[in-house]
Amino acid sequence: MAPKKASTKAPRKAAPKAVPAPKAASKTSAPQTSPLGVRSSARRAEVRYHHHALRDTLLVAAERILERDGLAGLTLRATAREAGVSHAAPTHHFGDLTGLVSDLAAIGFARFNAAMVAAAAGAATPLEQAAARARAYLAYARAHPAMYLLMFRTERLDLNRPALRDATNAAFAGLTGTIGDLRREAVDSQSLSLDQAAGIVRAWSLVHGYTTLLLDGRLAEILQRLPPGVDAETLFGAVLTAPLRPPA
Repeated sequence: MAPKKASTKAPRKAAPKAVPAPKAASKTSAPQTSPLGVRSSARRAEVRYHHHALRDTLLVAAERILERDGLAGLTLRATAREAGVSHAAPTHHFGDLTGLVSDLAAIGFARFNAAMVAAAAGAATPLEQAAARARAYLAYARAHPAMYLLMFRTERLDLNRPALRDATNAAFAGLTGTIGDLRREAVDSQSLSLDQAAGIVRAWSLVHGYTTLLLDGRLAEILQRLPPGVDAETLFGAVLTAPLRPPA
């Protein structure tokens, strides 16, 4: 029996599978936009923060503005812009500008007090501790003049804000404790005798007055008239130890 001839027909190609049409985008996955049709990058950045983290971020931004532009440049809108969040964020966390600057001043007082405590820790005697605290007071003010000036701008602050009240009370307790050590007696910062209050005010006036005069540039001419090599810190040390009566 003769073999069958091979078929010369080409094999039939399989029909291509139909590609399904893309599904319509879900409404819930559409990018969020503002009423003007623009994505709100500030709002997207804001949701990444935990409540307290955003508050801290706003305070860091406010401090940058304070040191760069001064108190006049520190506004709620400028703070939000610096932090990259919505304009409503500072109001939500601080209420108003007074609340923001008050909580910022509280940070300044906490650092200020910590610097004085650290400086006094290495001193051996009450007199040396008092002098170390005074030098740390001046050093902090010179290193952070804008923050220092804000801390004592009472008319701009709400002294009843819990953070600021706690920070200022701690700083005052440090001052009263220092005076108590010098007088070798316990001093209750909440209940002072007239003599104790006079000692506290005298010490504070001396250090704060010198610091303010220096920051305001009012000591420049006196410093220019001193011998070469005598700087503001050297003069301050002499002020701290100089007797208040004429030499014998």
